[in-house]
Amino acid sequence: MSFIATPLSMHFEEPLPLQGGASIHHYDLAYETYGELNADGSNAVLVCHALNASHHVAGVYADQPKSEGWWDNMIGPGKAVDTNRFFVIGINNLGSCFGSTGPMHQNPDTGRVYGADFPVVTVEDWVDAQARLLDRLGIARLAAVLGGSLGGMQALCWSLRYPERVAHAVVVASAPNLNAENIAFNEVARRAIVTDPDFHGGNFYDHGVVPRRGLRIARMIGHITYLSDDVMNQKFGRQLRGGLDLKYSTQDIEFEIESYLRYQGDKFSDYFDANTYLLITRALDYFDPARAHAGNLTQALAASQAKYLLVSFTTDWRFAPARSREIVKSLLENRRRVSYAEIDAPHGHDAFLLDDPRYLGVMRSYFDSIAKDIA
Repeated sequence: MSFIATPLSMHFEEPLPLQGGASIHHYDLAYETYGELNADGSNAVLVCHALNASHHVAGVYADQPKSEGWWDNMIGPGKAVDTNRFFVIGINNLGSCFGSTGPMHQNPDTGRVYGADFPVVTVEDWVDAQARLLDRLGIARLAAVLGGSLGGMQALCWSLRYPERVAHAVVVASAPNLNAENIAFNEVARRAIVTDPDFHGGNFYDHGVVPRRGLRIARMIGHITYLSDDVMNQKFGRQLRGGLDLKYSTQDIEFEIESYLRYQGDKFSDYFDANTYLLITRALDYFDPARAHAGNLTQALAASQAKYLLVSFTTDWRFAPARSREIVKSLLENRRRVSYAEIDAPHGHDAFLLDDPRYLGVMRSYFDSIAKDIA
């Protein structure tokens, strides 16, 4: 049974300097909290979200009984990250379309919607913004920072950018940077959006339209990369839609997998902002803590002070286990305390959101040990 979650928002007047040289001011961050902060503030856990997720990490909204948070199977009373013991914070990233200031909001300097003028943001910028919100909440140090996929990159970044503020970093189904193939997938998805006639250079808000065709294709591309070949074949195989006879058409839907992808694309285009998609995928591309150290990840991770748990999944070909092992190796070379679990799960990249008992068991055990440390 899920608990009731309450969406919150915090406003910031002061400018936030961004990695690209710009800054943003008069912005809002949407967030939610679960559980209670203990007397010495030592039980706070920050959860960082992935590309199309948000601050709504767990629970349901009182007026929306089917609005479960995206990691509700992981976080809540009695769950692996137990909100009876931890004070959990989810924060929506700047530039998102789920409550924090983003391209669809008004630029205070012009009075017009930001649109294409919203500044480029990076993982480092998100972490800096999150740190400001935690300052306002009176949280000086995190018991843990936790994230999967792009959220895992943020957790890793937290441990490097604010090493004295992080006791544990939990990095799930992630990587120290994107390889060329991942950047290529992101670029194809972006081109689908920017070449949509309804995109209007990113200022489609002024025209009262949405580049739905581009968003649909972008989501279809992404969804293919989140699933393993085994799961896709198991769920759909070569099943035909609506019968056994081929239509011999180049444009009709013939196979069940086509129907599924179109459904996912249609749903995504109804709620996700096109400029946000461009911003977040570019932030993924840019993340590379080793870049400032001539590509040497071991040197990049030398700043860390946290203890780490890394989790990967054998069939995740977008963020393959080898990428997690790169991080593990570099942390060990820095003599950091690292736990690593490689889960043999069939679900591909999406496994980090699912209910594999071995995965949930690893997470529960690790957070049990954190709880004992702060008790």
